Amino acid sequence: MNKIVSKARLSDEVFRIEVEAPNIARERKAGQFVIVQTDTEWGERVPLTIADADPHRGTVTLIFQTVGVSTHRLAELEPGQSIEAMLGPLGNPTHIERFGHAVCVGGGIGVAPMHPIAQALKQAGNKVTIIIGARTKDLVILEDEMRAIADELIVVTDDGSYGRKALVTEPLKELCGAETPPDIVVAIGPPVMMKFCAEATRPFGVRTLASLNTIMIDGTGMCGGCRVSVGGQTKFVCVDGPEFDAHQVDWDGMLLRLRAYKSQEDAAHKALHDGGQCRLDAMADDARKKAEAEGGSR
Repeated sequence: MNKIVSKARLSDEVFRIEVEAPNIARERKAGQFVIVQTDTEWGERVPLTIADADPHRGTVTLIFQTVGVSTHRLAELEPGQSIEAMLGPLGNPTHIERFGHAVCVGGGIGVAPMHPIAQALKQAGNKVTIIIGARTKDLVILEDEMRAIADELIVVTDDGSYGRKALVTEPLKELCGAETPPDIVVAIGPPVMMKFCAEATRPFGVRTLASLNTIMIDGTGMCGGCRVSVGGQTKFVCVDGPEFDAHQVDWDGMLLRLRAYKSQEDAAHKALHDGGQCRLDAMADDARKKAEAEGGSR
């Protein structure tokens, strides 16, 4: 059993939990992930990238979005309760060295798996520029943590509600077009964002890595669900990656496969909330009522 030490709600559907897992905390490296199961008999295996770890406390930090039944069940757990099974660390670690100037681009929930990579790049002696992108201000996560690492932090939002009104590719192109372009770019976020990051850096010949963790399913290479074409060769993200040369990934093929069950996934997610099966909705309502009551009593 892996006991939950702390829990925070970063936005409506994004949660951060710190979990006791001393062996994983000691062995993990930047870019690796774990498999979690809230129910070992019937529960789905969910791959989650390790956002941070504290080997002295023996804990790992996981940040995830509630997109299905299993992640909703995980988010319903409270400090003191336990995750029944956690396996890791899995996947190949990010290759870290002193490149010179590294640009880390994180979009949405992708900022979470970017955090340990940015940490490791900074510790290796690199100048680190971090670009955080989100649709709106309320969806910006880990800004303070990233600011503590970065030599320069750039925050952009689609609607301009916070930071600069732009997509992440805009400042990325500016950095690549500078007199001294970056030596490496690492991009993590929605696949379409990573695709356009690759296209933004390609004309400048800047080496670009992308983490394809969004397509992983069982995390062991057995299901074949995470297969992608990289440089014309079939790769399995969970065992060959999760990071690949972004200029070699067949992004259109990956996006097509990710959309295969989108309508069913969206319908299941909606039914979970509309059918009153999600305790998170009730918890959020209780928190709002408590806040309103405390505000009215002052």
